[in-house]
Amino acid sequence: MERLTPAELAVMELLWQHAQLTARQIREQLYGDSEKAQHGTVQRLLQSLEDKGFVARDGSLGVNLFSARVGREAYGGDQLETLAQALTGGSIAPLLTHLLDQKKLSKEEIKRLRDLLNERPKRG
Repeated sequence: MERLTPAELAVMELLWQHAQLTARQIREQLYGDSEKAQHGTVQRLLQSLEDKGFVARDGSLGVNLFSARVGREAYGGDQLETLAQALTGGSIAPLLTHLLDQKKLSKEEIKRLRDLLNERPKRG
């Protein structure tokens, strides 16, 4: 899976939060009430994301509605695997250890991690 630019990721964040958005809605959320000059930028970002397979375009209602074809977890997981491969030869243990050392986890997060680890041998 291709890595997204920061601008593409900003568009994807909006699409992950909303089922469908128009280019205008995306522009307004990214740039506020700025000039329409940003419209071309948003169009280019959406075209790039569509070409990469991250975004779907639906024009059946007379206006183009854009939605995410790749979920946040799928993209994040792929990027973490790529990072683990590059930094630790594919082992995720050092990455997880670092993240756990750097961030205080809530009781719910700790429980979820324990549950995931306990389920892991069952999944193979």
